[in-house]
Amino acid sequence: MNLPTPAIVAERGVQRLPRLALILLCAAYVLPGIFGRDPWRNADLTAFGFMASIAEGRAPWWQPAIAGIPADGGPLPYWLGALAIKALPFLDAPVAARLPYAFVLVGVLIAVWYTCFHLARTEAAQPVAFAFGGEAQVVDYARALADGALLALMASLGLLQLGHETTPELLQLLAVSVYLYGLAAAPFRRRRSRLAVLLALPVLAASGAPMVACLLGLLGVLLNHRSSYQEAKDQRAWLLGALTLAVVAAWFFNGWAWRVQPGLDLPSLLRLLAWFCWPAGPLALWTLWRWRRHGLRRHITVPAIALLVPLVACVAMDGSDRALLLALPSLAILAAFALPTLSRGFSAAVDWFSVFFFSAAALFFWLYYVSMHTGWPERPLANLRRLAEGFEPRFSLVALVLAIAATAAWLALVRWRTARHRHALWKSLALPAGGVALGWLLVMSLLLPPLDYARSLEPLVSRLKTHLPADAGCLAAPGQSLATLSALEWHGGWQVQGRGTLAHTACPNAVISAGQPTPPGWQVVAQVRRPTDRSGSASLVLLRKP
Repeated sequence: MNLPTPAIVAERGVQRLPRLALILLCAAYVLPGIFGRDPWRNADLTAFGFMASIAEGRAPWWQPAIAGIPADGGPLPYWLGALAIKALPFLDAPVAARLPYAFVLVGVLIAVWYTCFHLARTEAAQPVAFAFGGEAQVVDYARALADGALLALMASLGLLQLGHETTPELLQLLAVSVYLYGLAAAPFRRRRSRLAVLLALPVLAASGAPMVACLLGLLGVLLNHRSSYQEAKDQRAWLLGALTLAVVAAWFFNGWAWRVQPGLDLPSLLRLLAWFCWPAGPLALWTLWRWRRHGLRRHITVPAIALLVPLVACVAMDGSDRALLLALPSLAILAAFALPTLSRGFSAAVDWFSVFFFSAAALFFWLYYVSMHTGWPERPLANLRRLAEGFEPRFSLVALVLAIAATAAWLALVRWRTARHRHALWKSLALPAGGVALGWLLVMSLLLPPLDYARSLEPLVSRLKTHLPADAGCLAAPGQSLATLSALEWHGGWQVQGRGTLAHTACPNAVISAGQPTPPGWQVVAQVRRPTDRSGSASLVLLRKP
């Protein structure tokens, strides 16, 4: 039965987004943040600590560890960074570890584009056929929606920071995106789709998400079982094979770690969903409503199952944003199918909001930058020095040139969007995606020095070094977070003991958290706090045996 489609798209509505502009936009989104900064607390620094421990020989490849504490989950993501560190010794280790993850993010963007492209080619997703012709052609329509999905993903606020970290969740995100591609391309790309699912589920399991891999695989089997495409039905055996490999990978890498946390805070979860999924989330809800009669068709069910599983994981993990990260590809794809049904008034409202919001943000960033380097206006620089004690601005000509180029590109995009291409399907997401890329590039160029000073633990370790002898090779730090232990190992260069108690350590020096009682047999040398820690709650107390 052919149900009426809500999409009404003329040929002029599927104008192609210029490829050079799209590539430059992706580069402006992916590249900033790779160079010129330390690993940031908490997850980014922790993951880097595991990678560095393998690369420097402080932990075996099969069991990454920080200060003797093993990693929770599969080691595959840490192998990626460790291999890059060893293969690129001429680069700083944090930069080398980030490079493969930049390619991972690129892979996510590519997989989402092709997933939406193939879903938009299915029969049920096609727009209304006009009586006298002039409707959008299949390939042009699919390409326009795929461009919209890519823009929706880059505009998602939840991907902005987590997508630029070197954490296992980013590799999980790539695995989910490739799995989505495998399901979407099954009717059109027989071999590629089978290879995609066969690779994605084991990688997902070996990256610390075995339950997500198994649930996605089971739902994929059920979806293909009732598919009207014979090629999709034939994929079921490959999905079962991928499920088997995922179970073996989880068992082999000891990745069956349960992270269920009871006691869900519903208001906090709703706030997380509101900002993390913006703007793809509201558009995805609109898609589910407008295409509700097509709810069992492939272009809705494929992203829906990959949306449901991360949402359940997020709820089970007490509102974890890292579990919710895996839902963003599906949200972006569903958001793309809302584009043919949006009114002109809604698109105009999105454009004006984006222009004012991101232009104001850019002006704010430039104001702080000018204040840092000229002293005028006085208030922004005073605020920075009050919040980040000891921070001194440093000038970078490269950063300034990149920021000027990004600002000029934003102004050109605003002018281009308001002057032409008013009929393109992806028009409503051009300014949000461009604004997010602009904001990220400006922050990673103009404001990177103070942000790095605030997010890095290197200033804390530097202060700690002044109270330790130069030949101090061992430091006991039981009870400290993995991020702190990683900073002590990497920035301090000490052999850190994170397990056991101070009563049984052979190290002459130790650190404990502020507020803890001094153990017998130790004396306090100094209390050191992070420069941006105003309350002193994250301070470390240095102890020494008399």
